[in-house]
Amino acid sequence: MGKKSKVPEPENGDASMVEGEVSYTDKLKFVNKIAKPMASKKLTKKLLKLAKKASKDKKANMVFGLKAVQRGLRKDERGIVILAGDVNPIDIMCHIPGVCEQKGLPYVYVPSRQDLGQSIGTLRSILLMLIKPKPDYKELYDECQETITTMPEPIWIEDGLKIKQEIKEEPE
Repeated sequence: MGKKSKVPEPENGDASMVEGEVSYTDKLKFVNKIAKPMASKKLTKKLLKLAKKASKDKKANMVFGLKAVQRGLRKDERGIVILAGDVNPIDIMCHIPGVCEQKGLPYVYVPSRQDLGQSIGTLRSILLMLIKPKPDYKELYDECQETITTMPEPIWIEDGLKIKQEIKEEPE
C-alpha cells in the first residue's frame, strides 16, 4: 500500500509510447475537418511548452476558454491563438479563425484539447487560448509566431480569394 509501482520502460527505448499515452498521429484521427492550419508534432510541442511557461502567471500572460478569448479578441488583445482540433460540435468555435484573420492574429490548431489543459496545469480540457507576448518567454514566443506565420494558408482561404477575384472580373 505504501509503495508505488514503477511503469516499465519500453524495451526499444521509445519513451513517447508509455502505456496510456496516445501518439500524435492517433490524436489526429479525432481532429475536425476545419482544423487547419494544423501544427506539426514539433510545433505542437513548442506551443505546449510556451503555454506552460505562460501559465506561471495566468492572469497577466494568457487568456483561455471560449468566452474569455472572445472578450479578449473584441478588446484587441494581441498574441498567438491556439485552438484545439478535436472540439465537438464545431459550431462552438468555428468563427474564431475568421476573427483572428480580421484582427491579424496568428492562429494554429493543435490535435488535443486535453493536452492544452494539461500544459497549463488544469485537469479540464481547454478549447482555445490566447498567449500574450511577454519578455519572460519572448524567444520561444517569437519562434512559434514566426513558424505559424510562415505556414501555408488553408486551401479554402485560397479558393475563397480566387472566387472573389473571379466575381470581380465578371462583366455585369
